[in-house]
Amino acid sequence: MAENDAMPALPKKCGPYISSVTSRGMNLVIRGIVLFFIGVFLALVLNLLQIQRNVTLFPPDVITSIFSSAWWVPPCCGTASAVIGLLYPCMDRHLGEPHKFKREWSSVMRCVAVFVGINHASAKVDFANNIQLSLTLAALSIGLWWTFDRSRSGFGLGVGIAFLATLVSQLLVYNGVYQYTSPDFLYVRSWLPCIFFAGGITMGNIGRQLAMYECKVIAEKSHED
Repeated sequence: MAENDAMPALPKKCGPYISSVTSRGMNLVIRGIVLFFIGVFLALVLNLLQIQRNVTLFPPDVITSIFSSAWWVPPCCGTASAVIGLLYPCMDRHLGEPHKFKREWSSVMRCVAVFVGINHASAKVDFANNIQLSLTLAALSIGLWWTFDRSRSGFGLGVGIAFLATLVSQLLVYNGVYQYTSPDFLYVRSWLPCIFFAGGITMGNIGRQLAMYECKVIAEKSHED
């Protein structure tokens, strides 16, 4: 009982992300910016893999960057990454189910590596047909969730993100913004939802880890006080 009284109580709302930031709103901005640039970087790398294998084709007049990608792709992916990364810990708090499974940066980095590997497989590995490729990527994506997440909220958000992102992709291809070679799921490839699902889980884990790091900082400060 004495030990419990000696332990500092963790505030219900974790405040500063770094010691010089005391505003919760500023903390959200900092996390959003970090997530945005992570999303931009991953978009450039992963989109390069798709273009090298001619999976994704952009009209010549919109190809402007050194990575042979339309200029709007990295900002859009960065914005989506920021929203997803902030949404996951917010949903955990709303449901009252804090995510505690494999909460360390080494696990997050492995999750990112697996996600890049799944995207690499979609572009580089030759399968007998699109159905076999889609089923393989679906199994890998669910395996990524099971290995690094295992939360109901994470799975539900991942499915929702995959559905919404696939719908947006269908609309963009329909309007001629870009196109996929050999589409087999309306205007896009059938394995695309698997990539979006895995990407949602990955950015969600990064967002959760950033939010947990914030809690560690305020807990350490409370202990010092």
